[in-house]
Amino acid sequence: MAEDALRFIDLFCGIGGIRLGFERACSAARMQSECVYSADIDDHACAMYRKNFAGDGHDPKSDVTKVTDLTKAMGRVDIVLAGFPCQAFSIAGSKRGFEETRGTLFFDVARIIEDRKPKAFILENVKGLVMHRSGRTLKRIIDILTHDLGYLSTRFQILNSLDFGVPQHRERVYIVGFKEGGGGFKFPKPSDSTKRIEHIVEQKPVAAKYYLSEGYLAAARAHRARHEAKGNGFGYEIRGWNDYAAAIVCGGMGRERNLLIDARLEDRTPQTHIRSPINAENVRRMTPIEWERLQGFPDGWTAGVADTHRYRLLGNSVTVPVVNAVASAVMKELKNPLPFVERNPNLFQLA
Repeated sequence: MAEDALRFIDLFCGIGGIRLGFERACSAARMQSECVYSADIDDHACAMYRKNFAGDGHDPKSDVTKVTDLTKAMGRVDIVLAGFPCQAFSIAGSKRGFEETRGTLFFDVARIIEDRKPKAFILENVKGLVMHRSGRTLKRIIDILTHDLGYLSTRFQILNSLDFGVPQHRERVYIVGFKEGGGGFKFPKPSDSTKRIEHIVEQKPVAAKYYLSEGYLAAARAHRARHEAKGNGFGYEIRGWNDYAAAIVCGGMGRERNLLIDARLEDRTPQTHIRSPINAENVRRMTPIEWERLQGFPDGWTAGVADTHRYRLLGNSVTVPVVNAVASAVMKELKNPLPFVERNPNLFQLA
């Protein structure tokens, strides 16, 4: 690898969605990149990561909270990528900078940025982070990155996967900062909001195991009716092929909110232990391949583990085209950096 290649680390890497989007952006910008460290503690996620990035020579199975010798583990780091889980931390005004976040996973991101001093970072989190504790949690994170760690150009934006070529309503917050420059960076604008579910369904009829049984569908309807009677909106949802998907998440709710009617099933022999016949309305779940497409992954990215794990891993991941768009904007700024002018040091708002 060339000496001037961008050396990046991939924290809380999951199945590698942030890395995949970042590497695609580097390739499009004709910038060489090298992953020098990746970390996750989920066995199935690490298995998928190893499978899809087999040429790395390093194992992603690592607990970043226990890594103390950063020079040995990572060496020079130019870019930090992290989809860190959101954890609450003290905002009581102790004025101890990022030290007050000790015990949270953000602390480990912050200490690595402080120690390795990368050129830039791309962080991703759930939309709820913006409003957590009435916005005070995110404000403290931004304060730490800007004033404590010196990344004055740090800014954030909520982006929706639906605007970047996949039919999934999935809003996530992205945080980007530069050690130097950053004045020309702008978050990407929506580029393609035309995709619908019909663009991601499998072309051939899917297996009978993805179709709901009569008993399961009846139970789902009863469950929804009970919640509607209480004024709640929870329950299964059938999506039209010309519709877009709700955000895919872990657990059964993620699948039940994105049911389809698909009359292409030819063999209606049940393939599960459930004895109830397949429902006559042809209601089915989306398949793991369809979820991969909703997240912008190549088909089969999560193949090799049980469907239950595939759904969970994909629900926990990022949408690759969104990361690619953000990383492309970062590459543009790194190639031609502009001085950053702090407009108002007390201003806290979306970029």
